[in-house]
Parts: sequence; structure tokens; C-alpha cells
Amino acid sequence: MLIVIQCKDQVGLVAAISRVVAEEGLNIVSLREHVDPAESRFFIRVEVDRDVPEELLEARLRPLLPPDAVVSVNPHTEKKIIVLVTKEYHCLSDILVRHHFKTLGASVQHVIGNYPILGDICRRFEVPFTHISHEGSEKELFEQKTLDVLLQHQPDHIVLAKFMRILSPAFVSAFPGRIINIHHSFLPAFVGANPYRQAFERGVKLIGATAHFVTDQLDEGPIIAQQIIPVTHSFTVADMIKAGKEIETAVLARALRLVFEDRVLMYKNKTVVFE
Repeated sequence: MLIVIQCKDQVGLVAAISRVVAEEGLNIVSLREHVDPAESRFFIRVEVDRDVPEELLEARLRPLLPPDAVVSVNPHTEKKIIVLVTKEYHCLSDILVRHHFKTLGASVQHVIGNYPILGDICRRFEVPFTHISHEGSEKELFEQKTLDVLLQHQPDHIVLAKFMRILSPAFVSAFPGRIINIHHSFLPAFVGANPYRQAFERGVKLIGATAHFVTDQLDEGPIIAQQIIPVTHSFTVADMIKAGKEIETAVLARALRLVFEDRVLMYKNKTVVFE
């Protein structure tokens, strides 16, 4: 079972939380905490050895915490996700393989594509696929059809695995802090479209990828994970794209593991990541 808390910092929080855990007869397997002194903000992730009623533990903890405390007491349950895709297969295929061999840490309930091209690989892995075309359709109608499928499954998270559509603020607000995107650039550099061509034209010596939560601000949501690799003057745009796809896959996989294990805490537009 996991206990994840963030709140205003004050003296004695770790001691108070540990005391409640001990009084419930629970053994602490791991404990990670962080204080942001600039914000006077306290973050903690505690893993204990067994599950107890969530309501009981939360009721015991809340009187000891500041009024603004955000408390999550999660038993060891598998997360449910829905994946949104366009045409590129590399991130989706990695997710499907991990799902198939039960190493993803989540269950892929459905895949939605705005083109039909990735339906075949989903069928091969026996994962339901729905094609919802955006062509010749108002954005509002396209998003409503997508929302209808999402609400049928009530996913814990939505993964944009190279989903090349900008979601409206109304859509994003329906799933606050639950939409995860992989961006083909080391943000904040080269935002928007064609980042590898931008990087090539700038003559950069490093390229990277960024996984982040989606907000109303394009490509500016809280960052979960990033990684870079070196490139040289000999790299063409095609070489950069090929290398970029590999790093995108790795960064998204790492970010999903961190989120599914409740290791990522958001505050304002930043994250605390307990690896």
C-alpha cells in the first residue's frame, strides 16, 4: 500500500506520519520525502508492507496534517489506461509489448486512433481499437466522440503515444493531471512541429525527448522525465528522427512507470519525482 501526501511544510510531519503507520501495525518498506523551501511545500511517498482500509488510514492522518493537505492512500492495484495515437507506431508498440508480458504496470483498456493504420497491431495484441477520424469533422465533434469512448472505460490515465492533435482546454480539463504526452524534443527547446528539422538547422549536438502532463499551455505541462543523446555534424534529419524515436520510446516508458507507481507528485507547473 502507498501513502502519498503533499501539503504546507511544518515541523514534525515525518514523525507524525510514521507514528500513525506504526500504530496501525504497518512496516515501512520505503519512505521518500522532499521539502521545497521556496514554496514551503512538503512531499512524501511511503510504501508499507500490506493493505489496510484506505478510509481508516486517511481519517487518522488528516487531523495531523495542514488543512491544505492532499492525501492519497492507494492499495496495490493495477492502473487502467487508454492510449491515443495517430500514425507512428514506435511508442504504441512498446506499450503493447509491455502490456502483453505484464511488465507495463497498467492495463491497456483501449486504443483510439485518428487514422486506422495502427488498428492492425492492436488486433494482433488483442487490444480493442477504435478509429475516430478528425478529417472533415469539427474539432468539438471529434473530441466528443473520443470522450464518449474514454468515459465508457474510466481510465486512470490517458497516454498520448505520438498523438499529433492539439487537445482543447475543455477536453484537458475533463482529465486534470491524468493525460501524459511524449514530446519529440528536449523541452523547452524546439516546441511545436518538426523539432528534428529545427534541431538540424540549428546544428545542435544533443537531441532529446520529454514526457510531461498535458495542460492548456501547449508543450508546457509539468515534466515527468527527460533524456538526451549526442548527435554530430554527420547526422541528417532522417538520422535524427531515427535516433529520436528510440529515445522517445525509452522516455515514455520511464515516465509511465514512474506515474503508475505513484512516484510523481505535481505542484503548480512542476513535479517531484521519487525514483
